[in-house]
Amino acid sequence: MRKIAPIIAAVTVLALYGLDNLRDDSTVSQAPAQASQTGSAAVAGDRAIQVAYENRQSDVQVEGAGRVVKVLPDDNKGSRHQKFILELASGQTILIAHNIDLAPRIPDLREGDSVSFYGEYEWNERGGVVHWTHHDPQGRHVDGWLKHDGKTFQ
Repeated sequence: MRKIAPIIAAVTVLALYGLDNLRDDSTVSQAPAQASQTGSAAVAGDRAIQVAYENRQSDVQVEGAGRVVKVLPDDNKGSRHQKFILELASGQTILIAHNIDLAPRIPDLREGDSVSFYGEYEWNERGGVVHWTHHDPQGRHVDGWLKHDGKTFQ
C-alpha cells in the first residue's frame, strides 16, 4: 500500500488540475516533445511533473525518463549527491539529485544518455528537483531508483 499511495496522489493531481502547458521559465524549455521517451507511462509521468510545476507542488512521487542535457559536479556538502539535468519528452528540464551516500552513483554519465527515474518531485522556480532516487534504509519513505544502460541504481 505504501508504494501505491504516491501513484494515486499523482493521478489525483492530474485529475484535479488538468494538463495545461508550462509557464515560461529560464530552465524549462518549451521545445516540442522528443522521442527520448515513449509509452503512456512516460507521458503520464511528464504530465504529473508539469502539473506539479504549474501548481508549485512538492512531495509528489513521480516516475519518468529523459535525456541528460548537463552533468553537474557532485554536491559534497552534507549528504553527497550526484547531480544532473534531464530533459523530459515534454521539453521540461528537471534536476536529479541522487544521494550517493545511500546508493551507487551512475558511472560515466554523459550528456545525451537516457536515464529513467522514480523519486520525489520538489518544486522550484527553475523546473524542479527529483530526489529520493534511492532506497530508504529506515523504511519510512518509498524507495526510488535511477536506471541507466540497463542497470538500476538505488
